[in-house]
Amino acid sequence: MTSAHNTTPQYPFTAVVGMDDLRLALLLNAVSPAVGGVLVRGEKGTAKSTAVRALSALMPSVEVVAGCRFGCDPAAPDPGCPDGPHGSGAAESRPTRMVELPVGASEDRLVGALDIERALSEGVKAFEPGLLADAHRGILYVDEVNLLHDHLVDLLLDAAAMGASYVEREGVSVRHASRFLLVGTMNPEEGELRPQLLDRFGLTVEVAASREPEKRVAVVRRRLAYDADPAGFAARWAAEEAALRQRIAAARELLPEVVLGDAALRQIAATCAAFEVDGMRADIVMARTATALAAWAGRTEVREEDVRQAALLALPHRRRRNPFDAPGLDEDKLDRTLEEFAGQDDPADGGDDPEPDGPDGGPDGGGPGGGLPPQEDGPQEGGPQQGGPQESPAPPGSELPHQREQEPPQAPEPAPSGDEAGARPQAPGGAAAEQPAVAADEPFKARRLDVPGLGEGADGRRSRARTAHGRTTGARRPQGTLGKLHLAATVQAAAPHQKARGRHGTGLLVRRDDLREAVREGREGNLVLFVVDASGSMAARKRMSAVKGAVLSLLLDAYQRRDKIGMITFRGAGAEVALPPTSSVEAGAARLASLPTGGRTPLSEGLLAAHDVLRVERMRDPARRPLLVVVTDGRATGGPEPRVRASRAARLLAADGTASVVVDCEAGPVRLGLAGELARDLGGTAVTLDALRADSVSALVRTVQGTRTVHGNRKAA
Repeated sequence: MTSAHNTTPQYPFTAVVGMDDLRLALLLNAVSPAVGGVLVRGEKGTAKSTAVRALSALMPSVEVVAGCRFGCDPAAPDPGCPDGPHGSGAAESRPTRMVELPVGASEDRLVGALDIERALSEGVKAFEPGLLADAHRGILYVDEVNLLHDHLVDLLLDAAAMGASYVEREGVSVRHASRFLLVGTMNPEEGELRPQLLDRFGLTVEVAASREPEKRVAVVRRRLAYDADPAGFAARWAAEEAALRQRIAAARELLPEVVLGDAALRQIAATCAAFEVDGMRADIVMARTATALAAWAGRTEVREEDVRQAALLALPHRRRRNPFDAPGLDEDKLDRTLEEFAGQDDPADGGDDPEPDGPDGGPDGGGPGGGLPPQEDGPQEGGPQQGGPQESPAPPGSELPHQREQEPPQAPEPAPSGDEAGARPQAPGGAAAEQPAVAADEPFKARRLDVPGLGEGADGRRSRARTAHGRTTGARRPQGTLGKLHLAATVQAAAPHQKARGRHGTGLLVRRDDLREAVREGREGNLVLFVVDASGSMAARKRMSAVKGAVLSLLLDAYQRRDKIGMITFRGAGAEVALPPTSSVEAGAARLASLPTGGRTPLSEGLLAAHDVLRVERMRDPARRPLLVVVTDGRATGGPEPRVRASRAARLLAADGTASVVVDCEAGPVRLGLAGELARDLGGTAVTLDALRADSVSALVRTVQGTRTVHGNRKAA
């Protein structure tokens, strides 16, 4: 929705202290919208939204055609504007708009919609513009962009790339210009964007709150001062805001004169090749960013420091091939690449002054291409950026699998197998004697496992569901506001009543009761809950590496299908919720990497813990259907009648209608088939580790078939 211009002033952009990369990235896009927008990643409470909203007050006013709902420029109106053609009509000036796209917005709200009722009943082709029209020549801000439905993100980024929005409704086509500065914010803990979508954002920055007490105190003081007197606080920063606004305008004017030399362009190409980014978009964005940096510094040539800064802003999110890759860039590698491809004919090499000069003739104080407003006594609303993700210390036990593989090998130890592993000494109280964590095998493309039936949960890519998007499977009367019109069903409903309505000639008289909307079937994202056996019987190093590789593969599959995930482990005397349901597969990979093993096999405790987690999640989100993935060899030890208790716990999950898959990890020439028995108790299927591979010849299509069917003739995969 469009932000209203009320009497409360925005928090001043120049009052945001620190966060240099964020402020610079926003300013570069203000100078050159062709850079392609900014994705801001950071923890909650770090002033991401405050900085973005403050930018809108710095943007110059725009001239628009009076009365045009699409914000056409009077000097060069859009020839295809739905409100056109525009002649030499009156023009008016308005502030640059900042339009906010809410996470729950519909497709019609984003791109606009045709008024189908008026079109059918009155013959009027009426179009109501959406947020993409409101944002034309302004800022489009998407908070929590990673939680936005994928189809909306696709529409949004397509419009940003093409500079136009296309609306197709029942054979009627509308196109209008839509060029805007796109800014998205996200908290990585709530899940990642797909790499294909990450690539569509020009720049990315990581923000984090300061850990320095003095700066945090200053942040609080400044925020309290603003909340107490917004107008007075803004007035104290008016001079700084005006100066920054003038500098943006000067950089915009200088931008067409900036020269990108061959040597700088070679450094850009070499950098993108060295970091193995896909496609050519990174090269183009780096070139535009480096050019904008030069203009921001008041220069007409691109220097090496501009290329370096452009790489730090444009490449971190493009080098991630999967969600387990650590973000950030190796700056030493970046410097070596730039030095290797530095050209003597580059204009940056022509002077003795190593420091770029700002537009006022003095050296910039904000680093290469920086020159950000001085902030000696200015606390920020959130903490300053901590130098980028590569400098942030990882929490203990959070190493990713591929990082653990690079650690020095430990001294070899005999690899236990079967019951020998389960017979290792126990700590007092039945706790497991921990074995060293082992590295996971390389993840592979996993075969899809579906939840049976038809759901109505969040959009995703796993299980069948009734959704607002997908293929049309039928029609129904509208339930509230008319959605997607089913034209054929509407005509069929109206046709029998034409004579009674006095309609004897050509044409069709349609009334509201005749309208039918399409029923669509698509895919939903599920909650995939992993229950992982970490007992001694699974502790053989080679087998546990394969198990971890399989779980990593399923985690990657869950990420690609937009699922939530959770993880429960059981060993020794009980079970532990290692990862409560979340959208962050990175957290799941980190928990898996540090997973200890050893001790007895309390299978029933693991299943009961899963039952409790799913019960709570059903109350939180009844529409999201669970898929239980139990990774075990099926053994159950510890306590009286462990197999009986495990069978009862499994039947309890089956009675709740939980769809289940048992990944059979049993190894050796003699197999007991216990995982298959567990799958029958759960009302699900059993599948071997090898059969999880999508390219496995032996892995036939194995979807979860239902939870209340006869399983007597099923076999363990």
